[in-house]
Amino acid sequence: MDSVAQHSASRYSKVSVITSIVLIWFHAMAAYALFFQFSWTNLAVSAFLYWVAVGLGISMGYHRLHTHRGFKTPKWFEYFLAVCGSLTLEGGPIFWVATHRVHHQHSDQELDPHSPRVNGFWAHIGWIIFGEASHNDTGRMARYAPDLAKDPFYRWLSTYHWVPLTVLGFALLAVGGWPLVNWAIFLRVVVGLHATWLINSATHMWGSRRFATKDDSRNIWWVALLTFGEGWHNNHHAHPTSARHGLTWFEFDMTWISLKLLRAIGLVWDVRVAKANLKPAESVAA
Repeated sequence: MDSVAQHSASRYSKVSVITSIVLIWFHAMAAYALFFQFSWTNLAVSAFLYWVAVGLGISMGYHRLHTHRGFKTPKWFEYFLAVCGSLTLEGGPIFWVATHRVHHQHSDQELDPHSPRVNGFWAHIGWIIFGEASHNDTGRMARYAPDLAKDPFYRWLSTYHWVPLTVLGFALLAVGGWPLVNWAIFLRVVVGLHATWLINSATHMWGSRRFATKDDSRNIWWVALLTFGEGWHNNHHAHPTSARHGLTWFEFDMTWISLKLLRAIGLVWDVRVAKANLKPAESVAA
């Protein structure tokens, strides 16, 4: 990626001002909501939307479907998952998929957008604050996700990825007022961001390794719980196209359980699945 081919010493020379302001604003509102606006209703709505955005949008959609094509599904469900992913404030599908594909191509190397070999801070949030803001640069990011770039809907959603979250915010405001907005938008988004960023940082620094991959990927059970199965990251790097990340019975993978249910009713098919005893990069349709 153009902006990451630089030495570590120069990585902090440019600050993404708009991104930084938005992150500070969201964190401030999240803290206010957590300490002053708690209610069981706010918690329940936030938890549900957390599953919709991170579980369906990021784990099942942006990651296992849009990036790695681990299964097939009707186009309308693809679009639905992409909209869910946009509710995380992690950019549109083309930006997210492009960034993640570059990460796999150069994992833990100089061109990795969020390599923890720079340091843990860079891998977790530094690459967002100091990196080049490309969330709305659909044209440039499309080079890394040409399959999605061919689709007008994905191009629109990538450029206007903030629209679904904004519409949701106004809907929540009408229903439950600012306390619900602060919980179900600001606090929920902040928790989702840090949970997802832990995959970039924590699961490349700590945890166990089942597979001897060429990168530093690790499996961490508590990150998997926070991200609906994404914390089995070493398994994933060994078998990128596998829609199943938790490869044994004790590796809880909520997204994989959801996919099995959707497969049973015919909403997904041609699901690619790896097994714990396969060599890296081997997976089969199940």
